[in-house]
Amino acid sequence: MTRRRAVITGLGTVNPLGLNVPTYWRALLAGQSGIAPITLFDTAAFKVKFGGEVKKFDPAVAVDPRDARRSDRFTLFAIVAAAEAVRDSGLDFAKEDAFRCGCVLGSGIGGLSELEDGAKTLAERGPGRLGPFLIPKMIANAASGNISIKFGLRGPNTTVATACSSAAHAIGDSLAAIRSGQADVMVTGGSEAAITPLGLGGFIACRALSERNDAPELASRPFDKDRDGFVLSEGAGVLVLEEYEHAKARGASIYAEVCGSGNTADAYHITAPHEDGSGAAEAMRAAARDAGWNLPDVQYINAHGTSTGLGDVAETKAVKAVFGDHAKKLMISSTKSMVGHLLGASGGVEAIACALSLRYGVLHPTINLRNQDVEAGCDLDYIPNTAREVRVRKVLSNSFGFGGHNCSLALGAV
Repeated sequence: MTRRRAVITGLGTVNPLGLNVPTYWRALLAGQSGIAPITLFDTAAFKVKFGGEVKKFDPAVAVDPRDARRSDRFTLFAIVAAAEAVRDSGLDFAKEDAFRCGCVLGSGIGGLSELEDGAKTLAERGPGRLGPFLIPKMIANAASGNISIKFGLRGPNTTVATACSSAAHAIGDSLAAIRSGQADVMVTGGSEAAITPLGLGGFIACRALSERNDAPELASRPFDKDRDGFVLSEGAGVLVLEEYEHAKARGASIYAEVCGSGNTADAYHITAPHEDGSGAAEAMRAAARDAGWNLPDVQYINAHGTSTGLGDVAETKAVKAVFGDHAKKLMISSTKSMVGHLLGASGGVEAIACALSLRYGVLHPTINLRNQDVEAGCDLDYIPNTAREVRVRKVLSNSFGFGGHNCSLALGAV
């Protein structure tokens, strides 16, 4: 029996580089940074004062103002990105079987700003002053629930919370739903809005963030010897996955195929990756195996590439362990060098970059890579600073999260 295939027919995003996919893609290829001083709140008391904010965001492009007041920022990001992805796909859900269309979204944290506001109200004014929308705005499944309501999606609907691998796992779960025959269409990806006082302060306390306040645009520098931590960012990346024959029958334009997914755990440490990269390595092997690929056929990897001392080295070790001599022939780049780390939304935003690379034959660079950390073993081809025009047909996209969650997606040209 022929296995059902899942292809990407729609893309949508809001992120530090732009409010839609075309703007995002142009900025990626130009090697622009979306990192700047934080404006959402006063950072005077914070050691880190910059991040990857979504600039000039207006949810009114897809959300009624009354509904917007009842939604946390992360949910609004998700709905706006989903609306763009659905529009891009050309699907009319009114003509589809609603029970064959679903949504799986990832979010590592959910409605953090609403949680903070609620805690402040409780402390200052008492429980009787808490708003009725506190819980509906705060819960991590608010994004997937609201997307299903907006588009009438009555098929599989879940939320994934595996920290920084959430969106990638959501895409893998959507692939499984299509393959198994549960659905013909899945809206999937991730959303995050953790640039809040509590979010920023918490990551500072973890000692995870870059402190390059004097030059924020240079702060995210994966695989560079002078990296000093990741950059906290926000946004959403949403894709429409569709069963291949279903897409063909309606004449849909196809970006790429989600060919496989690999999931593992480090079982090692709640924040640090396993130093030998073995969990990440097995996730890549599993994704290629699930896709039915030979490892030497992989041409490009969109790296997790967070710009942390431990993470970049462990990921490079993993790539070498999996690909051996072929690792030197691989092209690798980090989207996070430009957008920062969108936590649970990262895998969605990065999968969009992979899909566009497969369609248009160009790979975005890793910016700020001026002093490659060869001494620590980061000696591969990370496409430094300048985009590269090259046709690729088989790529991997890596996402690794706190808790030791690893996910690698295999995306291929159609």
